[in-house]
Amino acid sequence: MKTHGNARLTPKGREALVRRAMSEGAGPAAKAAGLSRRTVSKWCRRWRQEGAAGLLDRSSRPRRLARGTDKRIVDRVLALRHERLVAAAIAQKVQLPRSTVGAILRRHGLGRLKSVQPAEPVVRYERSSPGELLHVDIKKLGRIAGIGHRIHGDRATRTRGVGWEYVHVAVDDHSRLAYLEVLPDETAESCTDFLERALGFYRRHGIRVQRLLSDNGSGYRGHVFNAICTRARIRHLYTRPYTPRTNGKAERLVQTLLREWAYARPYRSSARRTAALRPWLAHYNRKRPHGGIGNRPPMSRVPKP
Repeated sequence: MKTHGNARLTPKGREALVRRAMSEGAGPAAKAAGLSRRTVSKWCRRWRQEGAAGLLDRSSRPRRLARGTDKRIVDRVLALRHERLVAAAIAQKVQLPRSTVGAILRRHGLGRLKSVQPAEPVVRYERSSPGELLHVDIKKLGRIAGIGHRIHGDRATRTRGVGWEYVHVAVDDHSRLAYLEVLPDETAESCTDFLERALGFYRRHGIRVQRLLSDNGSGYRGHVFNAICTRARIRHLYTRPYTPRTNGKAERLVQTLLREWAYARPYRSSARRTAALRPWLAHYNRKRPHGGIGNRPPMSRVPKP
């Protein structure tokens, strides 16, 4: 509730006023508060009828509109909205002011055009064995030159021009076994080197990668990157453009590492944050319960050597 700037009483003040009026009378309470007796009587009446809720400010909107829009016109406006017409086009067709059409649409939860589009069903999937699909992604992080605003909360104190570093992410679809590295860039060369080391990591755990899923970033479209996939007999798949949920397991891992590693505690430098990644990753793979696999750690789904 937003109290009017010139209001003399807040709901708490009105409650105190009512209690005083009930004990001393409306006249003395009105005189002490510098209000009219009629105003004090109004708050007392609302208190008796509604309790504390009656002391809140009410909307100035009339309870009934003398000249409401005809229901047939409202239905026509809503039907045109479901045909994905913008408010200005609807107003032109039904011969109503643009503001009236906007009010009708907002009242029925159709103020934004995207609300007409039904939500796409959530399609959950999981490969049946480790190595069938490996998700890869990259997350850009600002370099650290001291404690930042996420910790001290003062956005006015900022260090600019420090630059960026990039967390390269790989996660197995079935087991959720993850491999992460912090690299200085997201070029094709860095992506290629990361892929080679990631494949070695999974081979050491007895996992042969069969398919690789990435976004359409330039780092993943390089000739050398795809040559490695071809040599290792890995089928390289790409996500649908502007649809990050297609690579949802990598996106989810990114959110987890941001919350539990990158921003979990104040780091004095980027080097200290990077040094904390390896123990965090070991904990994630070997001990941390994962909700997507029955609250077990990823290593529980990795085949024993």
